[in-house]
Parts: sequence; C-alpha cells; structure tokens
Amino acid sequence: MPAVGGIGPANGKAYPGNLTPFVTITCIVAAMGGLIFGYDIGISGGVTSMDSFLKKFFPSVYDKQHADTSTNQYCKFDSQTLTMFTSSLYLAALLASLVASSVTRIFGRRLSMLVGGILFCIGAIINGFAEAVWMLIVGRMLLGFGIGFANQSVPLYLSEMAPYKYRGALNIGFQLSITIGILVANVLNYFFSKIKGGWGWRLSLGGAVVPALIITVGSLFLTDTPNSMIERGQLEGAKKKLIKIRGVENVDEEYDDLVAASEASKKVEHPWRNLLQAKYRPHLTMAILIPFFQQLTGINVIMFYAPVLFKTIGFGSDASLMSAVITGLVNVLATLVSIYGVDKWGRRFLFLEGGLQMLICQIAVAAFIGAKFGVDGEPGELPKWYAVVVVLFICIYVSGFAWSWGPLGWLVPSEIFPLEIRSAAQSINVSVNMIFTFLIAQVFLTMLCHLKFGLFLFFAFWVLVMSIFIYFFLPETKGVPIEEMAIVWKNHWYWGKYIPDDALPHVANGNLEMGYGVKSV
Repeated sequence: MPAVGGIGPANGKAYPGNLTPFVTITCIVAAMGGLIFGYDIGISGGVTSMDSFLKKFFPSVYDKQHADTSTNQYCKFDSQTLTMFTSSLYLAALLASLVASSVTRIFGRRLSMLVGGILFCIGAIINGFAEAVWMLIVGRMLLGFGIGFANQSVPLYLSEMAPYKYRGALNIGFQLSITIGILVANVLNYFFSKIKGGWGWRLSLGGAVVPALIITVGSLFLTDTPNSMIERGQLEGAKKKLIKIRGVENVDEEYDDLVAASEASKKVEHPWRNLLQAKYRPHLTMAILIPFFQQLTGINVIMFYAPVLFKTIGFGSDASLMSAVITGLVNVLATLVSIYGVDKWGRRFLFLEGGLQMLICQIAVAAFIGAKFGVDGEPGELPKWYAVVVVLFICIYVSGFAWSWGPLGWLVPSEIFPLEIRSAAQSINVSVNMIFTFLIAQVFLTMLCHLKFGLFLFFAFWVLVMSIFIYFFLPETKGVPIEEMAIVWKNHWYWGKYIPDDALPHVANGNLEMGYGVKSV
C-alpha cells in the first residue's frame, strides 16, 4: 500500500497557545455566517412545496400536480422556471465569490462578512414582499451575492483565528450553523404553511432577514485575524492581537512564521496565475475536486427538495415538511459528532467512513423507490411503513454526510492553502462549489424525471469515486499548523514530487528538517 500521508503532530512544530474565551466567542459569532446559507437551503425547498406559493408564481406546476392524480410521480415538479428560482442564488454566489476574493484580501475577512450580511438582508426583504417571479429572482440573486461573500471569508477567518489543535472543531462551527439554519428553516416552513390565507411563504422568505442581521451586526464587533492584519501591513497590531487570541505572551515563533509567509505572499504579483505553478498543484486539485465531489454526494438534492421528495414517495404535504424537519435535526446532531471527532480521529477517517455510509444508503434508497415506483412512477398503494423505511435510510445518509463531506468540504480547503494564494484558492473553492450547486439544483428535477430511481445510483457512483480519491490523494492534516502544511504535501507519496525544497518552512544549512513523519496505510 502506498504511504498516503498520515502525520504525527507530536513531531512537528508546536506553537504555544490556549483556546481562549475570546477566540471561542469570536469564532462562534463568525460561524453564524453559515446560518444564511443553511436557512436558504432549507427554506427554498419547503416554500416550493407550498400550494399557495406555487399557485401565485408557478401556476403551471400547481396545475400539473392537481389536474391529474395519476401524473408520473417522478415528473410532477419538473419545471425549469421553478428550479431557476432555487438555483439562481448559486449563480450569483459564484460571481460574488470572484469579487469577494479581492475584498477579503485587501480589506480583511471581517469586512467581507459585513458586505455579505447586508446583501443577504436586502435580498430577503425583496423576496418577502415579492409580487412577481422577477422579484423572486432579483431577491435570490442578492441572497446569492451575500452567500458568496460569507462563504469566501468565514472559513478562512475560522481557520486563521483558531489554535491549530482546535482548528477542525472551530471551523466546523460554520457547517454546524449551516445545519442549524436548515433545521430552523424546515421548522418554520412547517408552521408557516398552516397560516390561513396562504401567505406563510412570505414569512419563510422574509425571515432570512434574521440570520442576515446576526452576521451583519456580529461582524461589526469582530476583530480581524493576525494573518489578515500582517497581510495589510499592520505588524504591531497583529502581534498584540496574536497575544490576545492565544492567551500567552510567547507568540514569537508563530508571529515570525506569519510574517515570513506574508512577505513571501507579497512577492506574488499574480496569485491567480501562480495557482497554475507546479508547487501549488495539490492545492489547486483539492480546491477544485473537494467542492466538486461535495455537490455530487447528492446532499443538496435531499436538502433543497426534501419536502418535494417526501411528497413524491407518498407523504402528504404536512408530512413531507415534517420529514424534512427530521432530516434537518439529524443533520445538526451528526455535525456535532464531527466537531467532537475531527481533531481526534482525523479528516481522512471521517471522509472515508461517511463515504461508505452514504454509498450503502443511496443504493438502498434506489432499491426501495425502484421496487415500488418502477420506471413508470406509479406506486399504487404505498404502505406507510415503506415510506418510513425510505426516510430512515435518507436520515442515515444525511448523518454520514453531516460528519464527513459536509463540514470537511469547507474545513480542508480552508486550512491547506499558503497565505500567498489563500484568497484566490478559496475563491476557486467557493466558485466550484457554487457552479455545481447551481447545476445540480437546476437539473435535479429533470434528472429525477428521466433517470427516475436511477438518480440515487448516479450519486452513489460519485460517492464511490470520491472515496477512492480521498484514500489515495488526501493527506491527513489533523493537528498541523497552517504555515507548516507544505511539509505534509512534501511527505505525500504522490504530491511530494511537485513540492520544491525551498517551499518548505524548515530549511537549515541546506539540509531539510522534516517535521512530520509519514505513515503507511
């Protein structure tokens, strides 16, 4: 078996520092940026299953559902206009992430969060008062710009603020707030759908103002990271800030490494072009493939359209929203497992275990739906226990994602990039994520109509591919200071050939001092 890069943190450089209350509170506030993303994922799926919303904005979909009860269950919701409502946000987030890269680098992570919160707030207000489809789309686009800025800055902020020993757990706070946002949205959809007069969807969409205000107001009180302050020439303030967030006076070693990384980054005139250099090959590969694979787990199919999906497999309207609440709760609880285990068990273990769990569940769901719905989409009389079993497998699938590809898809890219390419690489990470979130959201209902139960097998295939990729090509990054990450790549059986010796932080008298050992698997 090849040596695929386990690392022993005990042998590497260990910066002194504690998990101070200041850092904990700061990271919790910053992680709230995930609420806006999660709330939107949860709210849009529920709203599109409300009859009053469909009747007002998408009457053709409403008529298709109610005109003929024998309509093929796979194709009931197939509408490009309806999916454009959901997916337009991610197209906007893609465009915003490209701009957000420069804002995050030049003005700091904190300002980028503030801009994201304000844009999201405006978009939520427009959606809440929408009277036409174009207002919905404009509102969604503004929400997308907000998410683009938040997703660019928050993971970087968390990775830079956290002591390296706790970086995984604190960074996953972002994913936890995404799952909480999804759960809150599902619960609100359930209750708002019962409002007489059919205007509950306005509260669902307009309610996005609340998480937007949390990150907007919170960002006003946040402090910028020492990395960002050094990058912008605030050296003295950065050292004082580092002492405050680490809770110890002896921060010279970490500070010197941050300054050295910053000086190296300033020599880089074109970070986007530099990403194509051979020494950044592993970073660029991960920045593209990890978010690509994250979307092809199929999770957004479940989270966007959970109420629609459960309606399709035999639940009534209320029951389908309630089932979405259940999956949302599972999502939150499973993310807590990841927070507990990511710095204990490591990134690779969670990636691989979660991948196996999702693979088994997707095959099972495909088998259950295929057995009852066949290829014509007519289930006949669907026993309640049968639908419950499908929901159970979906919940096990969601838990597997929530402690693996969900949080780690954001954590790992944010912690592996050197400072000189960090903003550009994170922008690519967010852009790829949004491109494929947009594509999956836009084509899912059409794919469901044509692939039928085979859609779950389609995603199962990709889960198998991504698990193989992680096993061979992703080294373990648990417990490694961000500025020491080059050593991990140098020690990797495949990526090592791309990393020149002068890219390593430990070069003394012409001799390499390798700080981390490699373990075989």
